[in-house]
Amino acid sequence: MKLHTCLLAILTMLGTRSAIAADAPARPNILWLIAEDFGQHLGCYGTKEVSTPNLDALATAGMRFTRCFTTAPVCSPSRSAFMTGMYATTLGAHNHRSNRDGAHPLPEGVRLVTDWMRDAGYFTANVAKLPPELGFKGTGKTDWNFTASAKPFDGNDWSALKGHQPFFAQVNFQETHRNFHAPKHADPAKVELPPYYPDHPVVRADWAEYLDAATEVDRKIGLILAQLEKDGLATNTVVVFFGDNGQAHVRGKQFAYDSGLLVPLLIRWPRGVPMPSGFVAGKVSDQLIAAIDFAPTMLSLAGAKKPAKMQGHAFLGPLAEPPRTLVFGAADRCDETARRSRTVRDARYRYIRNLTPEVAIFAPNAYKAKQYPSWNLIQQLHVGGKLNSVQAALCAARMPDEELYDTLADPYEINNLAASADPDHQAARRRLRVELEMWIEESNDQGR
Repeated sequence: MKLHTCLLAILTMLGTRSAIAADAPARPNILWLIAEDFGQHLGCYGTKEVSTPNLDALATAGMRFTRCFTTAPVCSPSRSAFMTGMYATTLGAHNHRSNRDGAHPLPEGVRLVTDWMRDAGYFTANVAKLPPELGFKGTGKTDWNFTASAKPFDGNDWSALKGHQPFFAQVNFQETHRNFHAPKHADPAKVELPPYYPDHPVVRADWAEYLDAATEVDRKIGLILAQLEKDGLATNTVVVFFGDNGQAHVRGKQFAYDSGLLVPLLIRWPRGVPMPSGFVAGKVSDQLIAAIDFAPTMLSLAGAKKPAKMQGHAFLGPLAEPPRTLVFGAADRCDETARRSRTVRDARYRYIRNLTPEVAIFAPNAYKAKQYPSWNLIQQLHVGGKLNSVQAALCAARMPDEELYDTLADPYEINNLAASADPDHQAARRRLRVELEMWIEESNDQGR
């Protein structure tokens, strides 16, 4: 009788556990698709002369975010930040491609998002090896400004994903990083240039090549998404597409403007997993998001709590936090150019404090002089008096101490309102300056 009672109790307990397991929300796989040096230049964001049907379809089926910003405008501090959920300035990882001698571990209590996801039961991968029939490989890019843990990823082979679920994987795409080398599609005569660039054949051809690179990224992502379907993984895999920092053009990458920090973010939720709170298929969201929010959001989707020191905010899932009202960014030494800028943006205004205003936009930089056709051209046109006032401002001998832009009225951030007599502009400048100073202190900015 006692044995029967014991067996009944065990069976009851197992049945209860099975019911709990059946009722528990499924933990989806997560796939990051990361483009290098890429702004919001997709068809779904309104860009012309680019062909991005696969990413446009991803946006239609999922959510498209219009205000997603990296916290640094160049790859290594930006990647250091979104892979930890921490500001690079807090980690001391803010100078481009620094701290690589093996003696700079992450601070105590700070780990890669892959470490936290592994603790949550996820297999992690930075996929470089893809099925041969796809005809290309992932770059496997990391580019962090710290010494990573001994095993930042569990694997690098796409074929391992199906047998290791749930997984958290990423595929990196190089095409939109210079040098551009994609097949030609865009008509240089039809591309729309930012107004601070001169309308010159060299500039047009360079911008067209950038858009062609985006078209090539889209083609490869289409093959990845088709493979996901073929392998039976599409029904339970969240797909996240974003850029690691802004566009690789003059006043873009390496600078603390929207052009250096604003990136695309598309998220498609799998049809076989219940949608989390905050996710609405087909929605276009203008919520402010910082790239350091990716890490805690992935943990939220995995049902794991955000680590104590992580500075990002989860914006989806059961552990989502209230929406941001501000996003912060920092630009520091890039290559041999020792610049320091700090910035804060709300839904309307961007405020920039240039702490090295003597370091002009066209301060000597061998990388840009070699890789950007427009870099030398614009300076030559300026010497020849062939630039209008907006374009000539790029060539100023000094950057302003403060910059304030109304991004709703002035999306290209041309009209600096820092000295405006408008009371609303001055109120915004004072408010955002205080917010920026508080962030510098509270985040323990190592650039000080």
